[in-house]
Amino acid sequence: MTRQQETDLQAKHRVLRSMVCASLAVFVLAAAQGLSGCKAKEVGSEAPPSQPEVVSSGGNTVRVSKPERFALTNASVRSVTSTLNVTGSVNPDVSREIPVLSLANGRVVALHVGLGDMVRKGQLVMEVQSPDVSTAFGAYLKAVSDEHLARITLDRDKLLFDKGAIPQTQVEAAQNGEEDAKTALTAAEQQLKILGVDKNQADENVKIYAPASGVVISQNVTAAGAAGVTYAGSAGSLTIADLSHVWVICDVYENDLQTVHLGQHADIRLNSFPGKVFPGTISDIGALLDPSIRTAKVRIQVQNPGGALRIGMFATATLTGAQAKQVTTVPTTAILQLHDRSYVFLPGASAGEFRRTEVKTGRTLDGGMVEVQTGLEPGQQIVTNALDLQNTADQE
Repeated sequence: MTRQQETDLQAKHRVLRSMVCASLAVFVLAAAQGLSGCKAKEVGSEAPPSQPEVVSSGGNTVRVSKPERFALTNASVRSVTSTLNVTGSVNPDVSREIPVLSLANGRVVALHVGLGDMVRKGQLVMEVQSPDVSTAFGAYLKAVSDEHLARITLDRDKLLFDKGAIPQTQVEAAQNGEEDAKTALTAAEQQLKILGVDKNQADENVKIYAPASGVVISQNVTAAGAAGVTYAGSAGSLTIADLSHVWVICDVYENDLQTVHLGQHADIRLNSFPGKVFPGTISDIGALLDPSIRTAKVRIQVQNPGGALRIGMFATATLTGAQAKQVTTVPTTAILQLHDRSYVFLPGASAGEFRRTEVKTGRTLDGGMVEVQTGLEPGQQIVTNALDLQNTADQE
């Protein structure tokens, strides 16, 4: 190849390289323009920001852009019976309390039961060492001897009278003596029986037995203490109560006494038995008021066969009225609680406007309803979920 040919070939190579570089530049530029167009298209396709739900909120008025989101309901009317909730405590039925008496004065040498124990009728509860027993038993022995002597005398006089040795009057005198001796013996036996002493088994200790079955609710004597009507100075050493029936004694304010009457039904609830209701009946309404708190004691008779109600338990009694009354009710979700006050939302004059109105609520009823005493009339429309609307207003 000549030099001229080599020079022409190198020139062709330079032209070819220039054309390749130019093609690559055009391709890169087109690709960059294409990407820029895609990004612009994506940015242009975004939706504009949505409008806020709450247009304005101030005071007790809320305006929203989508009022259909907040469903409305009507205040309804329901027939319910009036109720009164009072508090009290469980007490024994006084008519079922029996004192355990020791008619023999002396010292307690054995105490077989204590406060809170369950006892059976006829169970030995304590023993008392008493000088009264010695005195009564001595009188009994003397009466036995006198009666035996009077009987012998009467038999002898009858024999002598049959033989004509003595007159009729002497026999009659012996007969009267025998009758007096029998009377004295009977009195001595009765005294031993009252003291609780067996005449055939003399013992200086008097055994005291439970007069009835029940629970020991009061103990006025201890071992080695004095027992008896005189020494103890109390109605009884022990007190046994039948707790199959108890009293729930409640305090009722004088303003509520007009709704309480004898024979009225009451539902008793205890903290110890959540959800359980014990039925009762009012058996007495106190005639005196407590001057400091202006309440009267109301006694409710409650059956307690299982012994679930224990003396001293705190109780809540719901007293049910005799007549039903018409009340306004709304769903519990329609009530908004703010700062110890209750509110509902009413539709305003214009579309999308709601007005917050204060109401006074009463009892919570079944079916998720609550009583409204004031601030709302039956048939008025209210927002079903007041808390949802309030939360939306707070997000403004």
